[in-house]
Amino acid sequence: MEKIVLKVRFGVKERLSRGLRRCRDAGTRLRYLMIFNVINGRSTRQTGEVLKVHHTTVGRVVKRFRQYGEAGLYDGRADNGGDKLDEDYLQRLHTIVSKTPEDYRWRRPSWTRELLIEAMVRLTGVRIHVTTMSRALALIKARRGRPRPTVGCPWRKAAKTRRLRQLQELIGTVPRRERVLYEDEVDIHLNPKIGWDWMVSGQQKEVLTPGQNQKRYLAGALDILTGVLVWVEGERKTSYLFLDLLDRLRKEFPDARCLHLILDNYRIHKSDIVFAALGGYLGGKIKLHFLPPYCPDHNKIERVWQDLHANVTRNHCQPNMTKLMEAVRYYLHKRNTRKRALFAA
Repeated sequence: MEKIVLKVRFGVKERLSRGLRRCRDAGTRLRYLMIFNVINGRSTRQTGEVLKVHHTTVGRVVKRFRQYGEAGLYDGRADNGGDKLDEDYLQRLHTIVSKTPEDYRWRRPSWTRELLIEAMVRLTGVRIHVTTMSRALALIKARRGRPRPTVGCPWRKAAKTRRLRQLQELIGTVPRRERVLYEDEVDIHLNPKIGWDWMVSGQQKEVLTPGQNQKRYLAGALDILTGVLVWVEGERKTSYLFLDLLDRLRKEFPDARCLHLILDNYRIHKSDIVFAALGGYLGGKIKLHFLPPYCPDHNKIERVWQDLHANVTRNHCQPNMTKLMEAVRYYLHKRNTRKRALFAA
């Protein structure tokens, strides 16, 4: 490549130095620096390597400087008008993305960049390019993700709020010799859960599935004081699995006067077998406090199960259930060890 030689008249370099000191725009400062490097004898390729830009960009800036002088260093789009992605535009875009197209009378259930552009044209009258919409979405920190399926709570809002407030008061006022725990069950499948993973360009990772699925079940209780998880395992998710957990809790907390369990309304928690055990050999030591229906976000143990899937069962390659359950136990034991250390610190 032929080296570009840029010579300037006496005093021009000093004027450029003053312009650089006054300049507050990052792009314009970068173009000033390109010119200074070329004036000082660097080639366009060397200048590009120093300033982390492509050498053709340096060549274009030098060409404009030769044609227009210092004025050629300023952004040529400055006369295009105000920035379309102003604060009002981004705020409206944030509101739209947080809802669905059907809320704005579009007959499509999910957003695309092109549909967002049309929706914003209706609201603001401003039309932007699809690449500009990508930049706008990045500015409002929007992301593409999988929606989570949920079921609406059948209770009235007031009744749901009242029950949740009662549970919060229980947590905040529990006596010293009593404990509050969140309880729930989780399914462990030999066929792996398929989820997101990073892959290099041109690669699609494969997850070997055994084909014949097998299941195991964990019933767990999360101590809100220490964060430690107490769990039992079973081959069936029945009331007896729940009773095994209650018996394990009774042995795990022998000095506790009462154990309060916050849990969902799954049928194995409300069976005649369970209520007979609570009034019988468990001796009233354990009390059940039920969440409103279909409110998994208010059961703190759900996050533990999510972490378990993320660290063990998602995209796993364990050949059989024995190996998979060993991995599950290892992760949960390691987690409990870490939680105990943090609580003791």
